[in-house]
Amino acid sequence: MNNDEKKEKRIREEVIPDYSEDEMVVPVYEDPDTLESAPIPSYPAKKEKKEDKQEGKKEVEKKSRVEKNKNIQIEEEKNRKPQYSIKSKQKRYGKLCMIISLLFIPGLISALIVASHSNALVTSFLENVAIVTLGLCIGLFLVGIYLYIRRRKARTIRPKKLWAKCLYTVFMGCYVTGCVVVLTLLYGPNTSFKDWLVTTAMATMNHEYYCKWFYSEAEIEEVFSRNYIKERDESTNPDLIEIEEKEEKQEEEKPVYENEYEEAVLTHNPEDIYKIIRFQVNGCNAYLGVIYDPSKVKVVTTKYLGSKGQYLTDMVKDKDALIAINGSGFRDPGHSSTGGQPLGITIADGKIITNNEYGSKGIGGIIGFTRENKLVLLKNTTAKEAIEMGVRDAVSWGPFLIVNGKLAYAKGNGGWGGAARTAIGQRADGIVLFLVVDSNAARTKGANMVEMMEIMDRYGAVNAANLDGGTSSNFVENGKLINDPIDGDLLHKTRWIATGFMVTK
Repeated sequence: MNNDEKKEKRIREEVIPDYSEDEMVVPVYEDPDTLESAPIPSYPAKKEKKEDKQEGKKEVEKKSRVEKNKNIQIEEEKNRKPQYSIKSKQKRYGKLCMIISLLFIPGLISALIVASHSNALVTSFLENVAIVTLGLCIGLFLVGIYLYIRRRKARTIRPKKLWAKCLYTVFMGCYVTGCVVVLTLLYGPNTSFKDWLVTTAMATMNHEYYCKWFYSEAEIEEVFSRNYIKERDESTNPDLIEIEEKEEKQEEEKPVYENEYEEAVLTHNPEDIYKIIRFQVNGCNAYLGVIYDPSKVKVVTTKYLGSKGQYLTDMVKDKDALIAINGSGFRDPGHSSTGGQPLGITIADGKIITNNEYGSKGIGGIIGFTRENKLVLLKNTTAKEAIEMGVRDAVSWGPFLIVNGKLAYAKGNGGWGGAARTAIGQRADGIVLFLVVDSNAARTKGANMVEMMEIMDRYGAVNAANLDGGTSSNFVENGKLINDPIDGDLLHKTRWIATGFMVTK
């Protein structure tokens, strides 16, 4: 073998794969000397063997079949119904019996406890039905316990539903806790809630059924025996009021006040007729109108007297009123809220406007101003006698909170509960006080009689009386309602009323 043949063989071994002679394309060279610089010959790609292709195809088909079978098994597992043996079925029925009975037992026990106090909500018929149903539920519960314990070792192949167990547990926990809390509030050893519910519901007159649902007449009387207000058995003494004349003070000495409340009342500009002090009572807004000229305080009535009432804002629209509050209560048959017939005696500008029956069971009486601009509180007094005593403007309501500087005797919350309230009073210096306290949006808070009395005393009133409250409690300034009355439907609105006190320009 010559040198050229050796060189060519070496090149073939290094660059040329093992191809057959038929597949290999060999370039033709004219001169063997040019072999070194010649390009490397190209060869076609190897052909895949038929056997390899068939094996790959079979592998793909096999994987596809396995995947398909797996999906079918998963779907069948989902749709497979649990297989129950006789023992497992009994165990399951036992659980079901206990669950159903537990849904009814707490409510039935609560209903029977309420029925033991009053048949207004749970009647005698419903009480008997509840007793029979409770007996059946207890029997069902015992059967469920028996079946569950007897077959407690039985196993059931079925999908677990933890979410359902959690939901039922949470529901039953809230349900039972709610029943226990409500019964404890209504009939527990602490009577605070009971006293509040009874006194508030009975005071509103049109929501008496709230307390009668849960308490008997004897229990209601017991509540009022420890929550009441007893007025002072004496007439007001006008001599205790000394109205100060407005004089220009030449001395500019800094005044000394007894307390912050006196400072709040007496701090004002000399030309002011009134001011309004805002604060809160039990988280509810309160408004205290301070009137420096008692001669400006007058009674206002609905123009449709005897027929229907008016909103206080409409009532004072043409009266040049600066501020106004509601006055007496009114006849309200069927709770229709017409407000056209004020209760008791009404006097305006020295004239008897109404002389109706008061029907207050000895509570309160005439609340009015004399021609000397002094607030008087009169019990067992006729309209004619009031005129003879010099009364120029008056309404009828109560109770009287403070008489001649002496607070009424109050026990508990005063027997009137917490609600929106209105009161009127006068200090020894002649300054008149208009007090209005709102309720909260749910009408569960406000002020009771004890709190109204204490507020009036705090701001220096020597005579003070309660006026109509609830949705009627209004405070109007410059023709606009500044407080927020809540009606029986929990709407932010007031109602028609019959009378009010206003301050004119």
